[in-house]
Amino acid sequence: MRKYNKGEKEGRRRDVLEGDKGSPQRGRQVDKAARVPAERHRETQRGEVTGLCPPCDRAAASLSLKTDPTQMMPSAHLSCGWLRKLLVVLVKFCLASAGPPRPLNETGCAARTPASYVLVFTGHWSPQAFPKQYPLFRPPAQWSKLIAVSHNRHFRLWEEGAPASPGVQSFAELGVTVELMRAAKEARKKRSVGAMHRTAGIPNGIGHSSTEVVVQPRSSLLSLMVKVIPSPDWFVGVDSLNLCEGSHWKQEVTVDLQPYDAGTDSGFTFSSPNFPTSPAENITQITSQMPNHPANSFYYPRLKELPPIASVRITRQRRFPDGQNAVSNHILPNSIIPQRFSATPLDCEVSLWSSWGLCLGPCSRGGVRHRTRYILLRPANAGVPCPELEEQAECVPHSCMKKRQ
Repeated sequence: MRKYNKGEKEGRRRDVLEGDKGSPQRGRQVDKAARVPAERHRETQRGEVTGLCPPCDRAAASLSLKTDPTQMMPSAHLSCGWLRKLLVVLVKFCLASAGPPRPLNETGCAARTPASYVLVFTGHWSPQAFPKQYPLFRPPAQWSKLIAVSHNRHFRLWEEGAPASPGVQSFAELGVTVELMRAAKEARKKRSVGAMHRTAGIPNGIGHSSTEVVVQPRSSLLSLMVKVIPSPDWFVGVDSLNLCEGSHWKQEVTVDLQPYDAGTDSGFTFSSPNFPTSPAENITQITSQMPNHPANSFYYPRLKELPPIASVRITRQRRFPDGQNAVSNHILPNSIIPQRFSATPLDCEVSLWSSWGLCLGPCSRGGVRHRTRYILLRPANAGVPCPELEEQAECVPHSCMKKRQ
């Protein structure tokens, strides 16, 4: 190798940096500098510019040390281009799917703020509307405490056509709320339940109880239960009533209530003793003809449907500018007036005839025999009166009893 002295080295370095205008070396440098922006522009259009994807550039650089660069660079550029194209597709999809705000909860409610309601439960269980076997004592007709839960679609307090949960069975048979409240608290940990509310019981078949209910958009469904006392396992209730419509809260909702059978006790009457149903049946609505048995306390074959035994009125509270409610949850609104229903006619029910007694008197002529029956249910509210309770007929020879001389 040729060695240069200090003066030759400085002159050579100056020639390289400055270059001769006619030198072909400088021409090549200028041509290369001019080609770089054009090539980078074309690579940018193809999505293959290095430097925009550092991981791919590093991978390509490491591979180029082991293999031919002319074979590995296109694959590295291709990987970077594929990632960029995928990112562009995802961004376009997000922009295209963006639209008006939709509810992110399980109730379909898009309201922005919670709503406060006054819930009023009214009992209509009277001797006039339900005269058959109406409980007058031990204990008289009354209502248990009310249990209300706000929730979303992942929780059900009770459901018609489904088996009763242990909490529903305990409440429907005994009026105990421990199991129901425990299940609701567990569901609240999973954000399926919003709030739980209870009211005091009503000591008569006719009366009111009320409470304030605050409902959130994420749990706008309302369910409640009240036990019929006395009864085997009967209750009234509401299942998953949605208080929200789109982005607006309902102002007032009134629901007439009918009795339900929890399917865990086989008693027919209000005062039936404990008789567990095995296996347990599903929750069913009690109607005027179902269960189809004359001993059933709600069996009224002349009626197409039972009158409402209770009702629930849910009214949204107006809020003053200072945030206070217009109605207290401890004061029953004056607008709540007990509904009056027409009296339910109750027909008389009698037993079967007894067997014929022996004839008294001469068998050939003038002898009579008797049979009787008794009243099972006295008529009420202009129902069909009771028929004759005693009947007699002429004797026949083989049933005569001769008088002793």
